[in-house]
Amino acid sequence: MAPQVDPCTRKRVLRVIFVSLLLDLISFTFILPLFPKLLEFYRNVEAPLDANALTSKTLLSSVLGYLNAYKAAFARPIDSRYDIVLLGGALGSLFSLLQAIASPVIGHLSDKYGRRTALLASMAGNILSVLLWVVAVDFRTFLASRIVGGLSEGNVQLATAIATDISDANSRGSTMALIGACFSIAFTFGPALGAWLSTVATVAANPFAAAAAVSLFLIVTETVYLYFNLPETLPALAKKDTKNPTAEEETTPAAPAPPVQRTNSHFLLNLIHMTFLLFFSGMEFSLPFMTYDLFGYSSAKNGRLLGYVGLVASLLQGGVTRRLPPLLSVRIGVLACLVAFALLARISTVSGLYLAATCLATTSATVVTGLNALSSFEAGEDERGGKLGILRSWGQLGRGLGPLLFTSVYWWAGREAAYAIGALGIAGVSALVLLGLKTPPGSVKARNAAKVVKKGKKEL
Repeated sequence: MAPQVDPCTRKRVLRVIFVSLLLDLISFTFILPLFPKLLEFYRNVEAPLDANALTSKTLLSSVLGYLNAYKAAFARPIDSRYDIVLLGGALGSLFSLLQAIASPVIGHLSDKYGRRTALLASMAGNILSVLLWVVAVDFRTFLASRIVGGLSEGNVQLATAIATDISDANSRGSTMALIGACFSIAFTFGPALGAWLSTVATVAANPFAAAAAVSLFLIVTETVYLYFNLPETLPALAKKDTKNPTAEEETTPAAPAPPVQRTNSHFLLNLIHMTFLLFFSGMEFSLPFMTYDLFGYSSAKNGRLLGYVGLVASLLQGGVTRRLPPLLSVRIGVLACLVAFALLARISTVSGLYLAATCLATTSATVVTGLNALSSFEAGEDERGGKLGILRSWGQLGRGLGPLLFTSVYWWAGREAAYAIGALGIAGVSALVLLGLKTPPGSVKARNAAKVVKKGKKEL
């Protein structure tokens, strides 16, 4: 049964979600363009290339030793400049794998204690994570920052659960698209702002303290904003907060919510999410290598390419995705991803690269948003947080393994083989989406009802 939320409350909560998620994701994306220089800084201090300059064994020197052993296993020689890339990829995988562990826990806690409580607890962990980054004058502290962040970050999944709480079947797709738009906007502007802040010198022992401090300011601002503006939206708790029962109502047990009509199994949705992100995240991580090897792209040119992807995805989510049924959105996205992989395996021109990037932007704007909406249709209001947390956990597992597996194939077998294998994987995902998933009846009924109401208004 769709939750009954008055339009004013829904609009207010959506505004809070949008503002908080935008602050969170901009803060999160600050560090993305800084990883190479940031890790290079720690390496030069704790694990210099000149072995004679190393005065004592450090955590970073041990980690790089293991990564070099892994690198040496490849048939093709790998230039030493990729040491930092491999380290960044390992840290990215660690963050995603920690998210895979934490997401179901955060989701279940939000079902038990409420979205607001779980989100504020998550924000406390985020503040600690960024605070550790501010004071990270050594790699060990920076690693601790990433571990705390991976275990505590819950803003995205809880924002999704909140959006589901306040949306009916007809508006759910457009609400999920709003969350997707936050991603696209943040990834369009956040990395560029983070790169600029990295040029502001403040503390010699941590050259990136300015970017970390601004990130901390955004996270603290977001937490204060949520504390004063976000109401509880978990239906079971929201009813208690908004209702003053009479003596008769207090003795009358609440009617149980009708059972959810299941259309797609959660296992299938989770499997599709994990497998899709396994290949998609691997492609994302390998793209800068491919553009460097094929076109000699600099960091600035790669930044413009990623900015183009974010801009196109934002436009699609604002104008197209929010109007599409969730299943159609997912189908369009996986097919666009298949075309992108096929193009990336064969392109030799910049125009071909940007054509593939347009397909990737379409994928970014549709697939995850649609899967979140489909999963929410299969969950009751008392289990939504947990189910969406498990969906995110499977996705983060794929995102954690994808970069390491895909780049391994890229270096072992070359670009054409890597993207061809990726295309085969996405073809399998497309088959599952096209043949295995069905449209939830609730979304169809609500959409048809909305069309009838709209038609009636026109006639009047």
